[in-house]
Amino acid sequence: MAISLRAKASIAGIIGLLITLGIARFAYTPMLPIMREQAGLGLGAGGWLATANYAGYFTGVFLCGRISDLNLKDRLYRWGLILAVISTAMMGMVFNEVGWAISRFLAGLSTAVGMMLGGALVMNWLMRNGHRAELGVHFSGVGLSVVMSSFAVLMLSEHVLWWENWLFLSLLGLILVLPAWAWLPKPMPAPAVERESKMQDRPPTVAVRRLLLAFYFCAGVGFVVTSTFIVAIVNALPEMEDVGFWMFVILGIAAAPSCMLWDLIARRVGAIDALLIASALHIAGILLPLAGGGLFGPVAGALCFGFTFAGIVSMMMGLAGRFYPTRPAKMMSTLTIAYGVAQILAPALTGWMSERTGSYNAGLLVAAAVMTAGLVMLLLLRRLPLSINQQVTV
Repeated sequence: MAISLRAKASIAGIIGLLITLGIARFAYTPMLPIMREQAGLGLGAGGWLATANYAGYFTGVFLCGRISDLNLKDRLYRWGLILAVISTAMMGMVFNEVGWAISRFLAGLSTAVGMMLGGALVMNWLMRNGHRAELGVHFSGVGLSVVMSSFAVLMLSEHVLWWENWLFLSLLGLILVLPAWAWLPKPMPAPAVERESKMQDRPPTVAVRRLLLAFYFCAGVGFVVTSTFIVAIVNALPEMEDVGFWMFVILGIAAAPSCMLWDLIARRVGAIDALLIASALHIAGILLPLAGGGLFGPVAGALCFGFTFAGIVSMMMGLAGRFYPTRPAKMMSTLTIAYGVAQILAPALTGWMSERTGSYNAGLLVAAAVMTAGLVMLLLLRRLPLSINQQVTV
């Protein structure tokens, strides 16, 4: 049965996330304990490599936010897929921390391209062709990226050394580039005369804007520590060696449908209250692996964390779009920068603390504390008028 153009466009976007997010970024999480064992990668160095990745991501977000030409976005996105493959191959072709850091920085650039430009191009094609924009479907690729990269590392690690694992991952990425490149339609230019929209921007008040930025910074800290170190964290627990991989898989499975479900929850209770619920569950997801009691803590933590991290991102982007419906990138890019700064700082701090204490527990506690501060900011937001000219329905 022939695949429709709409399905091809959506699948191409998801595959793009599998390459730029799954292989280029998330594969590092299950590979981290393998590299510690086989390549002698230290705890602190593991944190610094994660920081290099997010520095690349931050740089990519900043550059992508300045691009408005659709054809340029299309070209950069396609070359970003190739960059993801090259940066992954570099991890298996160099044998020192400087080379790995360069690889992680380039991988971060490709992730930013995949996240920001890929979604924009798919959305553009769907809207130009009269289709409903399927954000939830597209971002299911985030959770699927975790699952795919985890199983790929597991299957390969039983037969090959760490550096060969990276090379096979890059080969998988190269294979996936083919449908991602071929099935993504070329961008369609806007018609000469478009139906004018009567949407009106309702910018947030200064207080609301500051609280949202501060909350999203906290959410970035809450996300990055667990997402980067969860395999190593769980493997270090008593009688949990080799269990961490499965927690990462559970996390990804929980994340896959989460954006669509949080959209439904936000419609019923409002975005701010939905963010409050998600943040409380997110904190639980960070702390539960430390609770003890066998598998319950890690499994429950992975489910809570996976179900919330992508949903928080999706809801925050949607909220920014409600404030600026005619130019949503205005606030989205600012929020993403706040999130990105947190992801640069937190891994390095976690790596430094883990070297001094011999475990990642202190990093998890700090991440949970910062996320709790973010939850307090959401409580303050509930008491404020959101817009400077009228109430925004959230």
